[in-house]
Amino acid sequence: MTHQQRRPWIVGVSGASGTPFAAAVLRGLLAAGESVDLVVSRASRLTLLDETGIAFRDGHWRDDLRVWLERGADGKPDAFALGEAELERVRHWPAGDLAAGPSSGSYPARGMLIVPASTACVAGVALGLSKDLLQRAASVTLKERRPLVVAVRETPLSGQTLKQMVALDEAGAIVLPASPAFYAGATHIQDLVDFVAGRVLDAAGVPHRLYRRWEGELGGGSRDPGDR
Repeated sequence: MTHQQRRPWIVGVSGASGTPFAAAVLRGLLAAGESVDLVVSRASRLTLLDETGIAFRDGHWRDDLRVWLERGADGKPDAFALGEAELERVRHWPAGDLAAGPSSGSYPARGMLIVPASTACVAGVALGLSKDLLQRAASVTLKERRPLVVAVRETPLSGQTLKQMVALDEAGAIVLPASPAFYAGATHIQDLVDFVAGRVLDAAGVPHRLYRRWEGELGGGSRDPGDR
C-alpha cells in the first residue's frame, strides 16, 4: 500500500486500566483489513506493564506489540496468532512526537479511537490541551469532523468528568463507556473484553465478529458461542 493510498485509524491508548480492550480493538481493526497508527501514552505503558508484564518500548515497539496482541485477556501468551502482513499495517508514533503525522489535519486518517480513555485523557481532549500526541491527534480529529470514539474506563465518575464527557459529545465525539454486556453469552473474560471492543468498532463502522448480536430472541446467550 502506498503512502497516498494508506488512510489509517489512529488508536490512542491512555493510562486507564483496560489494556486488553485496546488489544482487542487493534486485533479487530487488523482483521478487518484496516491500517492503524498507534499512539501509546507514557502513562499507559505503566498500566500495560502492570496488567500484562509487557514493557512497550519505542525502539522495539513491533516486537512488543506482537507479544501484546497475541496475549489473551486472561494473561495467557500466544492466545491469538498475528501475521507479518497484519503488523506491516501498523505504524507507531511516540507519544511525545508532536511533529508526527497525526498532529496535522492534512494527514490522511479515517478517525480516532481512544481505548481505554482515562479521566485525565477525557479532560485533556475536552479542554483541547494537546499536551501529548494522543491529545493533539484527538483535537485534530474533532476539528476535521472525523469520527472520534472515546472508550472511558473509570468508576465512579465525578461531576467534573461527566461535564467533560458531555462537552466531548457536543463536540461530535462518541463517548463509549467500557461497559461489557452479558446477553451475548459470555463464558470467559475474553468474551467480555471483545464485547466492549466490538462496540467500539461498531461506533467506528468497522465490521467484525467479536460478539453475538441481539436478534430479538430471549435465551440467545445460552447458545453455542460459535454461532455468531
